[in-house]
Amino acid sequence: QDRGCSPWGCWAPGTRPRGLWSSPRSLASAAETAQPIPLPSQARVVICGGGIVGTSVAYHLAKLGWTDIVLLEQGRLGAGTTRLCAGIVSVAKPISIECKMADYSNSLYEHLEEETGVKTGYVRTGSLCLAQNQDRFLSLKRLASRLNVMGIPCNVIKPKEVSKLHPMVNIHDLVGALHLPGDAVVSPPDVNHALATAAAGHGVQIHERTTVNHVMMDKGHVTAVETDRGAIECEYFVNCAGQWAYELGQASETKVSVPLHGCEHFYLLSKPLAEPLQPMVIDMDGRIYVRAWQGGVLSGGFEKNPKPIFTEGRNQLEIQNMQEDWDHFEPMLSALLRRMPELEVCEIQQLVNCPESFTPDMRCLMGETPDVHGYFVLAGMNASGLAFAGGAGKFLAEWMTYGYPMANVWPLDIKRFGNLQSSRTFLRHRVMEVMPLLYNLKVPRWDFQTGRQLRTSPLYDRLDTQGARWMEKHGFERAKYFIPAGKDLLSLDASKTFYKPDWFDIVGSEVKCCKEAVCVIDMSSFTKFELTSTDDQALALLQYLCANDLDVPVGHIVHTGMLNERGGYENDCSVVRVKKNSFFIISPTDQQVHCWSWLKKHMPDDPQLHLEDVSWKYTALNLIGPRAMDVLGELSYVSMTPEHFPSLFCKEMSVGYANGIRVMSMTHTGEPGFMLYIPIEVRYTLYYTILYTTGNIPIQESQTQPHLIFNALADGKRFSLKISLYMAPFILSFTRISRPGPFAEKQPQSMMFPPPCFTVGMVFFGCNSAFFVLQTQRVEFLPKSYILVSSGHMTFSQSSSGSSKCSLANFRRAWTCTGLSRGTRLALQDLSPWWRSVLLMVGFVTLVPALCRSFTRSPRVVLGFLLTVLVIILTPRVSSCVEPQIEGDYQWSCMSSIS
Repeated sequence: QDRGCSPWGCWAPGTRPRGLWSSPRSLASAAETAQPIPLPSQARVVICGGGIVGTSVAYHLAKLGWTDIVLLEQGRLGAGTTRLCAGIVSVAKPISIECKMADYSNSLYEHLEEETGVKTGYVRTGSLCLAQNQDRFLSLKRLASRLNVMGIPCNVIKPKEVSKLHPMVNIHDLVGALHLPGDAVVSPPDVNHALATAAAGHGVQIHERTTVNHVMMDKGHVTAVETDRGAIECEYFVNCAGQWAYELGQASETKVSVPLHGCEHFYLLSKPLAEPLQPMVIDMDGRIYVRAWQGGVLSGGFEKNPKPIFTEGRNQLEIQNMQEDWDHFEPMLSALLRRMPELEVCEIQQLVNCPESFTPDMRCLMGETPDVHGYFVLAGMNASGLAFAGGAGKFLAEWMTYGYPMANVWPLDIKRFGNLQSSRTFLRHRVMEVMPLLYNLKVPRWDFQTGRQLRTSPLYDRLDTQGARWMEKHGFERAKYFIPAGKDLLSLDASKTFYKPDWFDIVGSEVKCCKEAVCVIDMSSFTKFELTSTDDQALALLQYLCANDLDVPVGHIVHTGMLNERGGYENDCSVVRVKKNSFFIISPTDQQVHCWSWLKKHMPDDPQLHLEDVSWKYTALNLIGPRAMDVLGELSYVSMTPEHFPSLFCKEMSVGYANGIRVMSMTHTGEPGFMLYIPIEVRYTLYYTILYTTGNIPIQESQTQPHLIFNALADGKRFSLKISLYMAPFILSFTRISRPGPFAEKQPQSMMFPPPCFTVGMVFFGCNSAFFVLQTQRVEFLPKSYILVSSGHMTFSQSSSGSSKCSLANFRRAWTCTGLSRGTRLALQDLSPWWRSVLLMVGFVTLVPALCRSFTRSPRVVLGFLLTVLVIILTPRVSSCVEPQIEGDYQWSCMSSIS
């Protein structure tokens, strides 16, 4: 019996395809004419899709010990996009997790033939990524540094070395290249067959010509899968339907959003050449790739004017080679001949036109859907399905088995999208931009141009008329910076570089105003939830999920994180106790779906507990700067000094004509100031009040200057106050530079843990969070680059019992190092003075390189840091604050850094 034939299924792989582009007829199996074996009535997991992605998931689940796995394919195994794939396995990917997935896939395909006995056509050819300009060369150097950290071999080479490795390449316009010796080519149908063979050998049932009609659900859980051959009861469902993943999601009882769309993808095949072609060539500036194929050439690319497909709900059992379009392919053919002039005499065999699916942000979709428990998705591979399939299948199998993958797949989590990004029109327009972007040079701070204005601030029109330039975050328009009068808008919008951008000085002036006067930032995009209950159910839920103590007096704000079972972050948030049984939760913009899903997943089925997304109900204005309390005091006739309005405190009050404003003594920049959460109906009233009137002093808007001068009285003295009219959230990272705090460079993610990367003020080690397991479990900390010095307003003292105690008291900035031990209860006072000094110095030396870039703009911070470390070293007994006790009603103070 063939090892690949499942004893239960109807798949007979003996007549598998033997080439990259076998005709659909050759894919027919002997079982086609035989009576199909009945489907099982139940299974633990049902996988929809018999392409390389679906078979990879089945293979890895079986390797992890899963049984009762059923894989369903509507046509014949591997007859979709897999059959027409170009067969390139390259690790040259934009983000680290994609590099990891491609590297694992490469290793898997190399050893798959040995495991299964099925030839996969694996050849390690290596690849050359070419650079025609300095910016592209710099991007390749960045990629090389990232790959070197990951242990993937690569070399940055000069044009002459390119010529030695590949004599056919024209190097006259090149400035350099990146050589990846480990890249390979394979036969995708054969790899697909090998994975299916291995999966079937582990007991996976594979059924061809079985169409999934819809997934049945009950109370938000997957219960069964309805097919054209009957229903299968199951606990898990995996959507690996590729081109049809979107339609399959929409066909479920509860619609599941799978935002992807298909585009035509072209490549040509040539007849054999006189000399074999190696290695592969990827010319992103020319928008082409070239590899050897059966003695000839396979060359395709990603054109600037792609052609979307399948927009009318068209469905096919098997993907056919679509109509040739030589006029459309001509620019890529010209680029190929410029790069390899010797191919002009090469005879063309065929132009292949096949579909590929793309997502709105060029990253694949992975993970459990936010609304349906047990419904997993792995689709939208953006023309890299072969390179990603092995690693993505492994990570998804781990996700389903352990509840989380063994790598940080946060950038690929399907919960990064909301329902607004599932419109067919939006997807059609966005993928027409995404496909060219795969080979475009993506400099820092670039933005999508299509599918914009899905969500806008209530003040959007007002800010836009004042010259706001916009960026997108989770579909929400946020201002990057504001164009002063006399500046050329078009030239600033077109300034794309890895170096200092043209708008740098504009942002600098806004930051300076933020440091010296008062600035108003529209931060309405932040996610806002209200969690209420009749009794203490809301408090109990938050205490269970969060790392900090939420049992605080009404009006207090607690900055914390929601942790998972491993102690990693699922959400970074600020929680306000507005009433005894009512909490106001503020989260980053792009964590809206993720946070909602995490809360709903752990909410008990209690009608007295209610969670509502109120992001649309409030306009959020951030009033920051050293004069913020004076401005707010003038508008509210209430003293806003720390004595009367302490840090991390919230109170509803009147501001100007507006009533019911939630004023919070916190900012998201580290600067002094306040957050104002304004009911949407009074947004303009308060906005104009802040800008133009304070008390009886009118302020006229200037049309030529970006700032206004405001004269007011404070403590009997008149002062001049400069207020920035319009402040952009884009400068948040700049204002945080001189104030070290948690996540200064990136958002908290599920593979980040509090000890190495969080300030102490965001974690209460005495809380009863069921997820905060770091006190009782050893944790493998992150690399040294993630270790931060935590800054909190606290002092250290010894209680009579010898345990450590932290309080908000005398010292303004007492620093302590965290994350220096693999254990969880390191007390420095238990060490000898010599070892204590050594440990602290090691931590100091480790941190300085990571923080030096932030310190360059603030010498005072450098001096304070050095003096503080010196004081710590000379202090005879210092505690690591493992079991802090909060004195009074105060919570630990820290800088809020969510964005």
